[in-house]
Amino acid sequence: MSVTEIQEVQETEADRVARWRAEELERAGYELSAVAVLAAASDVDLHLAIDLLGCGCPQDVAMQILL
Repeated sequence: MSVTEIQEVQETEADRVARWRAEELERAGYELSAVAVLAAASDVDLHLAIDLLGCGCPQDVAMQILL
């Protein structure tokens, strides 16, 4: 079994979702520290988080709204 196969077996659905959320948040322009917090918070609406930055909301204000 390759390392990639082992990683895929050990990765849970929740891990995959958190990774996907992190990628989307980073792509939207969030800094890595905010990405880590928001991606882990499954109750945070990902689309709202992305839309807030897209509409020009500063990241610190977006974080206050989302959390």
